[in-house]
Amino acid sequence: MQHPSGNRTIKFILYTNKDFSTINDTINFSLTIRNHEHTVAFDSALTSIRIKDIPGPSNKWTFTKTVPNDGTILSAGFLYSIKNVGNSWFLDTVGVNQKMKTIEYPFQ
Repeated sequence: MQHPSGNRTIKFILYTNKDFSTINDTINFSLTIRNHEHTVAFDSALTSIRIKDIPGPSNKWTFTKTVPNDGTILSAGFLYSIKNVGNSWFLDTVGVNQKMKTIEYPFQ
Protein backbone atom coordinates (compact mmCIF):
# COMPACT_ATOMS: atom_id res chain seq x y z
CA MET A 1 0.00 0.00 0.00
CA GLN A 2 1.37 3.37 -0.99
CA HIS A 3 0.95 6.28 1.41
CA PRO A 4 -0.09 9.69 0.13
CA SER A 5 2.73 12.19 -0.06
CA GLY A 6 2.94 15.89 0.48
CA ASN A 7 1.27 17.93 3.16
CA ARG A 8 -2.18 18.67 4.51
CA THR A 9 -3.18 22.17 5.54
CA ILE A 10 -5.73 22.76 8.26
CA LYS A 11 -7.28 26.18 8.78
CA PHE A 12 -8.86 26.83 12.19
CA ILE A 13 -11.45 29.62 12.59
CA LEU A 14 -12.78 30.62 16.03
CA TYR A 15 -15.45 33.17 16.94
CA THR A 16 -18.86 33.45 18.60
CA ASN A 17 -22.29 34.63 17.49
CA LYS A 18 -23.52 34.86 21.09
CA ASP A 19 -23.50 37.82 23.47
CA PHE A 20 -21.18 36.84 26.32
CA SER A 21 -20.50 40.45 27.34
CA THR A 22 -21.37 39.80 31.00
CA ILE A 23 -19.42 36.55 31.44
CA ASN A 24 -16.04 37.16 33.06
CA ASP A 25 -15.08 33.48 33.50
CA THR A 26 -11.71 32.48 32.06
CA ILE A 27 -11.54 30.11 29.09
CA ASN A 28 -8.41 28.40 27.74
CA PHE A 29 -8.37 27.41 24.05
CA SER A 30 -5.97 24.97 22.38
CA LEU A 31 -5.65 23.63 18.84
CA THR A 32 -5.06 19.94 18.24
CA ILE A 33 -4.27 17.63 15.31
CA ARG A 34 -3.97 13.90 16.02
CA ASN A 35 -3.90 10.67 14.06
CA HIS A 36 -5.66 7.39 14.95
CA GLU A 37 -2.75 6.31 17.14
CA HIS A 38 -3.25 9.43 19.27
CA THR A 39 0.13 10.68 18.15
CA VAL A 40 0.09 14.43 18.38
CA ALA A 41 0.89 15.96 15.01
CA PHE A 42 0.27 19.40 16.47
CA ASP A 43 -0.94 20.59 19.85
CA SER A 44 -0.77 24.21 20.83
CA ALA A 45 -2.27 26.39 23.54
CA LEU A 46 -3.79 29.56 22.10
CA THR A 47 -4.63 31.77 25.02
CA SER A 48 -6.43 32.31 28.29
CA ILE A 49 -9.12 34.95 27.94
CA ARG A 50 -12.39 35.94 29.49
CA ILE A 51 -15.39 34.42 27.74
CA LYS A 52 -16.73 37.92 27.05
CA ASP A 53 -13.57 38.57 24.97
CA ILE A 54 -14.11 35.76 22.45
CA PRO A 55 -14.19 37.55 19.09
CA GLY A 56 -17.38 38.04 17.11
CA PRO A 57 -17.92 37.15 13.43
CA SER A 58 -16.25 40.33 12.18
CA ASN A 59 -13.04 39.63 14.14
CA LYS A 60 -12.61 35.87 13.77
CA TRP A 61 -9.37 34.30 14.90
CA THR A 62 -7.80 32.32 12.06
CA PHE A 63 -4.86 29.93 12.38
CA THR A 64 -3.34 27.75 9.66
CA LYS A 65 -1.14 24.71 10.23
CA THR A 66 0.46 22.46 7.61
CA VAL A 67 1.39 18.91 8.60
CA PRO A 68 2.98 16.05 6.63
CA ASN A 69 0.51 13.59 5.15
CA ASP A 70 1.31 10.36 7.02
CA GLY A 71 -1.43 8.39 5.24
CA THR A 72 -3.82 8.39 8.21
CA ILE A 73 -7.13 10.03 9.01
CA LEU A 74 -6.64 12.96 11.37
CA SER A 75 -8.80 14.40 14.08
CA ALA A 76 -8.40 18.16 14.40
CA GLY A 77 -10.07 21.00 16.20
CA PHE A 78 -10.40 23.06 19.35
CA LEU A 79 -10.00 21.95 22.95
CA TYR A 80 -11.12 24.29 25.69
CA SER A 81 -11.53 24.48 29.42
CA ILE A 82 -13.50 26.90 31.55
CA LYS A 83 -12.23 27.41 35.07
CA ASN A 84 -14.56 25.82 37.66
CA VAL A 85 -16.80 24.45 34.87
CA GLY A 86 -14.93 21.77 32.90
CA ASN A 87 -13.37 20.74 29.61
CA SER A 88 -14.89 20.32 26.18
CA TRP A 89 -13.92 20.23 22.51
CA PHE A 90 -14.98 20.74 18.92
CA LEU A 91 -13.32 18.19 16.62
CA ASP A 92 -13.63 17.24 12.97
CA THR A 93 -12.07 14.62 10.69
CA VAL A 94 -9.45 15.26 8.03
CA GLY A 95 -9.47 12.49 5.43
CA VAL A 96 -6.32 10.87 4.07
CA ASN A 97 -6.75 12.50 0.66
CA GLN A 98 -7.85 15.92 1.93
CA LYS A 99 -5.11 18.42 1.12
CA MET A 100 -7.00 21.35 2.72
CA LYS A 101 -9.53 21.38 5.58
CA THR A 102 -11.25 24.33 7.27
CA ILE A 103 -12.54 23.82 10.80
CA GLU A 104 -14.83 26.69 11.72
CA TYR A 105 -16.07 26.87 15.30
CA PRO A 106 -18.70 29.41 16.32
CA PHE A 107 -18.31 29.01 20.11
CA GLN A 108 -21.58 28.70 22.00
